Amino acid sequence: MLLLFSIELGIGFFVHDRWIRPFLGDVLVVILLYCTLRAFFRISTGLAAGLVLAFAFCVEGLQYLKIVNLLGLQNYAWARIVIGTTFAWSDLLAYLLGIGLVLAVEWANGHHPVEK
Repeated sequence: MLLLFSIELGIGFFVHDRWIRPFLGDVLVVILLYCTLRAFFRISTGLAAGLVLAFAFCVEGLQYLKIVNLLGLQNYAWARIVIGTTFAWSDLLAYLLGIGLVLAVEWANGHHPVEK
């Protein structure tokens, strides 16, 4: 989990390309959120995956509404990095891909979506 978090921070602060930051970073962030949720709560893989995906989609929706600007946080780099500032349909695809990878790995390891 610490490795994923470190990678996400590195991507957020230092990578400014057209693939790693906007797509791979979004794939990894839902994996990180899933791992964090499962580390602290004893819930099924399916519930954890669903909660993370719903949260990611909500954040993307808030980006569509320009929530950083609405809250007056546009001058704070941390807010722009954590919340994000640009809605993109490809981000939703990245979140789905990330959760799909999580579920595939969990399934391969014998953790079915409804088991804890």
